[in-house]
Amino acid sequence: MKLLATLTLSGSLLLAAGPQATAQKAPSPYQTRFGVDAPISLGLGAVSGVGLYLIQQKTSLTEADIAKLNKNDVPKFDRFVAGNYSESAQTASDYLCYGSLVVAPGLLALNSDIRARYGQVAGLYLQTMLATDAIFTMTVGNVSRYRPFTYGSDAPISKGTSVIATNSFFAGHTAHTATATFFAAKVFHDFNPDSPAEPFVWGAAAVVPAAVAYYRMEAGKHFLSDNIVGYALGATMGIVVPQLHKTGRRAGLSIVPMQGVNVNGFSYGGLLLTKQL
Repeated sequence: MKLLATLTLSGSLLLAAGPQATAQKAPSPYQTRFGVDAPISLGLGAVSGVGLYLIQQKTSLTEADIAKLNKNDVPKFDRFVAGNYSESAQTASDYLCYGSLVVAPGLLALNSDIRARYGQVAGLYLQTMLATDAIFTMTVGNVSRYRPFTYGSDAPISKGTSVIATNSFFAGHTAHTATATFFAAKVFHDFNPDSPAEPFVWGAAAVVPAAVAYYRMEAGKHFLSDNIVGYALGATMGIVVPQLHKTGRRAGLSIVPMQGVNVNGFSYGGLLLTKQL
């Protein structure tokens, strides 16, 4: 049952990947340039590395700190999760999350038009995941929020006194899963805008990270608000990054450097962004 959502996404994309004409290679809806996108991806990877370093430098809890924790200090919106702990739920969330990171983009290769441009799609997927990861690691590295299991007595003390016990905000599993599934749905839509399978693809894309979020709460890893933020961020990155690479979206858009002196005699400089409406 823990893989039901992933299988749903698989079935949706398989349904959409029926026989198609291959006589002519369809144009890609995306525009990418190695000289631009490679440095961006490397930069995002570097930011992720800094975030991981900050996470490792965080101060862990002591047993005395854990003893002072009170569920009533948790906002009412999240309180129902405080004290949860389940290793089986954690395992289920791991399977769903890590499986989706491979399955979701992998299924895109079943579509002949996407398969013909899969190198470009894979590069976009990497950049999209790195964007999510950079935001995630930097946030977790700078924000300390105790995980729900620290408010209960079921989790081993060793877990509560580990640095990971302060990494509740925000839900990384949910964020990365949403990035993978919504990216797959967005790419499928851009290559097949009139496909009758679209409602199933988007529906499956929404269900998988929601299932991960549920198991992360059951496992006592994240509060509801942590998962909402993770879900929203992941879905946004999965859609926005490919959209920023769409061909034709730059029509009427220009970015030019500008500088000058204002009425007070102070010089200024920057970029001027204009969009033709």
